[in-house]
Amino acid sequence: MATFVIVHGAWGGSWAWNRDVVPRLRALGHEVYAPQLTGLGERSHLASPDISLETHITDVVNVLYYNDLTDVVLAGHSYGGMVITGVADRVPERLRRLVYMDAAVPADGQSIADLTPGRRQELIDRAQREGDGWRIPPGPMQNDDPAEIKEWAAPRRHGQPIKTFTDPIRLQRGETTLPRAFVYCAGGKEPGNPFTARARQVQADPRWSYYELPSGHNLHYSAPEETVRILVEQASRSGTRTPSP
Repeated sequence: MATFVIVHGAWGGSWAWNRDVVPRLRALGHEVYAPQLTGLGERSHLASPDISLETHITDVVNVLYYNDLTDVVLAGHSYGGMVITGVADRVPERLRRLVYMDAAVPADGQSIADLTPGRRQELIDRAQREGDGWRIPPGPMQNDDPAEIKEWAAPRRHGQPIKTFTDPIRLQRGETTLPRAFVYCAGGKEPGNPFTARARQVQADPRWSYYELPSGHNLHYSAPEETVRILVEQASRSGTRTPSP
């Protein structure tokens, strides 16, 4: 059995993954952690202007350290890709592989705002207008998210501390040598979507495993069974690239 650590995306929380994906993995006998990033979800009472990308990287590093986790399949969704990239740079010896689920894949010195061209000022303006100058209010959920999910999730979503979006990641080891997979969620993507551009790059790179789902961005809601299947498959693989299922 494998050990999974799943890092949620912006405005979200462990609650999003604990609804369907985590119980399914545990039912298969796997050990699963879905840490809550500081300032969001059940830790929203700790929100402050000082929370940064580095704060969230440290959140996950500490989950690995204090639970004595090794040989971990570390997965990140959306913004969570920024976090798992930083974790892999800090403690690669604790990890088996990385799974980017429609997620940011930054290079050293990049922020997630850098990976969404033209949106940096929009995010800053939204924080100024609606988030006390330091929080980005939650954006709309995906069109293919079921109505009952939207109703359930809405009160659980919180503003994202802006430094987590604008701070650049600092990688001491350069690009990771850990095996990596990318899951591209093709449904509902508009032209110029940054995850589409990344997916095309990954498809052409033999160092990556690549999967494509017809679901929207929130695959944990719209495709939980397929998400679990991919994670379990990745846990069983060596470092070689595999074709899309």
